[in-house]
Amino acid sequence: MIRNNKTFKAWIAIAIVIAILLIDQIIKIEVKTNMTLGEAKRVTDWFYIEFIENNGMAYGMKFINKLVLSLFRLFAIGFIGYYLAKIIKKNEAPIGYIVLIAMVLAGAAGNLIDCLFYGLIFDASTPFTVSQYVPFGEGYSTFLHGKVVDMFYFPIIQTTWPEWMPYVGGSEYVFFSPVFNFADACISVGVVTLLLFYRKQLEVLFSNK
Repeated sequence: MIRNNKTFKAWIAIAIVIAILLIDQIIKIEVKTNMTLGEAKRVTDWFYIEFIENNGMAYGMKFINKLVLSLFRLFAIGFIGYYLAKIIKKNEAPIGYIVLIAMVLAGAAGNLIDCLFYGLIFDASTPFTVSQYVPFGEGYSTFLHGKVVDMFYFPIIQTTWPEWMPYVGGSEYVFFSPVFNFADACISVGVVTLLLFYRKQLEVLFSNK
């Protein structure tokens, strides 16, 4: 069957990576060059396009030095890319597994592109000005130090903690407050689905068999 052909699997993986990278970068560039930093546009009561930038990991997490994080991303992408090529060549992994690994690879690469190049090709976004393209190398930062663009905000539940609760009583509570991007979503969907449906393949990977 064609679905079991390793050439078919290779082209599927390539197509997924290219499609995710294009969608991710188009969204990010559109937001960065048309919105001021912190600007939010309401789509529904539970969905906003809100432009923020971060130096950290997915969903705005930040607990690693920027340079170390960028180098880690490079290493991780290299490893995932090597692993993806290896399982395609062996032609033993199911197509669904390859699709999900390709999604994780593309998501990681999408955020790495921001770190590598955005600081070189854009001037700084501010709450008062929209970022513009600048000559290469004259941007707001240096190679590997660009900020990741995030924009999807889903405050599905917005309420207030009861007054009687210690420490948080009376303060605002928002269910799912992180702001994220398309690349983050691809990584998350890929990882969660792998854990749910492809544990056997992951066990083989982490057991080094």
